[in-house]
Amino acid sequence: MRIDPAFAEEVVASAVRSGADEAEVFIRSSKGLSVEIKDQGVETLKSSSGFGYSVRVIRDGRLGFSYSTDPAACGSVVREAIAAARSSDPDSCLGLPGAGTPSEVKVYDPLIAELGEDEAIRSVMLLEKAVFEEDPRIVRTRKASGFFGLYETAIANSQGVNVVYSSTSCSGQVSAVAEEKGESQIAGEYDASCFLRDVSFETIGAGAARRAVQLLGSRKIDGCRAAVILDNSVAVDFLDIIASSLSSEAVQKGKSLLAGKIGRKVISPVVTVADNGLLPGRLGSGPVDDEGVASRETELVAGGVLVSYLYNTYTARKGGVTSTGNASRGGFSSLPSVGPSNLYLKAVSLADVVGVSRMIGSLDKGLVVFDAMGVHTANPVSGDFSIGVTGLWVEKGEIRYPVREAVISGNILGLFGNIDAVGDDLRFYGSTGSPSLLIRGVDISA
Repeated sequence: MRIDPAFAEEVVASAVRSGADEAEVFIRSSKGLSVEIKDQGVETLKSSSGFGYSVRVIRDGRLGFSYSTDPAACGSVVREAIAAARSSDPDSCLGLPGAGTPSEVKVYDPLIAELGEDEAIRSVMLLEKAVFEEDPRIVRTRKASGFFGLYETAIANSQGVNVVYSSTSCSGQVSAVAEEKGESQIAGEYDASCFLRDVSFETIGAGAARRAVQLLGSRKIDGCRAAVILDNSVAVDFLDIIASSLSSEAVQKGKSLLAGKIGRKVISPVVTVADNGLLPGRLGSGPVDDEGVASRETELVAGGVLVSYLYNTYTARKGGVTSTGNASRGGFSSLPSVGPSNLYLKAVSLADVVGVSRMIGSLDKGLVVFDAMGVHTANPVSGDFSIGVTGLWVEKGEIRYPVREAVISGNILGLFGNIDAVGDDLRFYGSTGSPSLLIRGVDISA
């Protein structure tokens, strides 16, 4: 369903007429196509569409919220939001953002918007085919799939915000299973972008196959303290833990390991962490955040020093600062919380950027980590973790054999505090990005 800007304006006007001091409507329309291929045949083909909107009001310093999927029900939605405000507690930090100029950012691809089922199916067939063509030891795949989405978003409020924009997404993923001499190994690969041209389905398939084959012949290692190279996909998993602590919402609720550390060194001085909603084609990009504040780039950790948190309008007012444009909603039925747009880690200086092969060559002994199981179990407040990993064991700069059932443990800030070098392979997985990372002095146990 196409969004009618006049509908958004009328909902806001209706809420104000009904007694709201401030009012907002958030509207999301979506259309998607999911494809799953098995043995070069279509196992699943699903088309989906959705439409919904929510009304947020502030009356006498109290918050009210309601939502619906029926445009004809807007009158009752407004009334329910007003009624909810009457029964909520007053909060002096409540308020809606004022009008600004939406940022220019490329997040819409007409090739995805106009993509037919046949072309989508062919793309995912190529993905599965590439898995088997990479190596004869690949025996099967799991979840060879693709998704193609089209979205339209509208945000309007009584403070002058009035934005409508379109965006697209495309993704592919697969797990490949390799077998040799009675041993089986599995590895996955994934990629996504707002642009069809940026997602190579053949590369996804070949990458999953190569990784699965690399792990054949895995063995256990003795416990030790050694250097670790986190593959960019694993580095992203760990960075997500830090990302949750960069939320001002988590800080204000006392659930962040970075609370009270502004201006202090928190990780290695060779790296910077930034959030940027203006990156072309990235899934977290857009002209505005989910309450209409213009997207921007925010440096969060500069040279290892914490310089900012992420804020939406509410947490910014509570913290006495300005929103960083990081209001985020799980959907039209959710109130805005705080979330990253595109959060990523990069080297402070090009002198600290090293090719992954050079990283490996620099190790006397160490572990290249390809997969980490259960990173989400790390304690988000203390930062402590102990997780199982698989990868490749390195001695004297040479890969010796694949490793299974190893465990690395420590503290997330301590881990990132020991980053010694940054790879030249920055890659985004969803809306979080990182290069591979060389980290010294990690505890590895069997």
